[in-house]
Amino acid sequence: MIAPLVSGQEVVLLAVIAVLWLVLGWATPAFLTADSLRPLLIEVAPIALIGVGMTLVIVAAGIDVSVGSQMMVCGVITARLLVEAHVSLVVALVAAVAVGALMGAVNGVLIAWGRVHAIIITFGTLNLFQFVGRQIFGSRTVNGIPATLDVFGRGAAGQTLGVPHSFLLTAVIAGAVWWYLRQTPGGRHFYAIGGDALAAELAGIRVRRRVLLTYVVTGALVGVAAIFTIAKGTTTLDQSIGAGEELAVIAAVIIGGTSIMGGRGSVLGTILGALLVQTVSSGVTQLGWPSNLSDLFVGIFVIVAVGTDLLRQRARRRSR
Repeated sequence: MIAPLVSGQEVVLLAVIAVLWLVLGWATPAFLTADSLRPLLIEVAPIALIGVGMTLVIVAAGIDVSVGSQMMVCGVITARLLVEAHVSLVVALVAAVAVGALMGAVNGVLIAWGRVHAIIITFGTLNLFQFVGRQIFGSRTVNGIPATLDVFGRGAAGQTLGVPHSFLLTAVIAGAVWWYLRQTPGGRHFYAIGGDALAAELAGIRVRRRVLLTYVVTGALVGVAAIFTIAKGTTTLDQSIGAGEELAVIAAVIIGGTSIMGGRGSVLGTILGALLVQTVSSGVTQLGWPSNLSDLFVGIFVIVAVGTDLLRQRARRRSR
């Protein structure tokens, strides 16, 4: 089912984020300053951007746990192109998107035509892509990354009116996908597939092509997110890039109200979910608490979101 313009869960998320910001602003006054919020938005951008693609995947009753490894491959290829071939920003961006889309296509073909559950396929490709990334790294770091990507970085070149370009681009892409899902027949097909793939196929929807598209789009967005991640770092890239990214992304999507069973979800909710996840992480750091507490709090939010979704589905079944 397509969510209304703003769902109840999104309103709740906005309220929770507002309360957290107020509490953190009271506990650490520096939190609500531009110098604190700007880095928060920079950190949110890659998670939210991949989350937009993951929303498509999960709405269509799939999942992709390989996005962290995909980011590793996109990141190291892009970094080496910047260092060794001295490519421009446009070439780096195109290369990252192309590599990500190719890995997404591998997932999509195996899932759509192999008819094997997405969690099994993407767990396998997680290890495959990680191996490829490590081979390209060659057991060493990529050093001397130039300032080519400064337009997406932390400095003055990476912002307009104080808002990071990475977050602005994420917002534009999220807005386009939000409109596509809500306003076009093709977008509504993803919800139909997640609700009942067999019924969708009988209704004439090309289910396999749509499923393939969700993984290709997600892979392409991983490529852009890899650019954002390199840009916010130093001149050195190591093999930790992308580590744990899949967990943060899936958490953001689920907290944002997308049903893990498929058929229901919202891009706006995902953006809010990513903002909540990063707010918790930043808040724990600024309060000086142990970093593992952020995992605890995010885990609680995920459990609450999944439990709410299951109760909602049970109530819907009873009403029928």
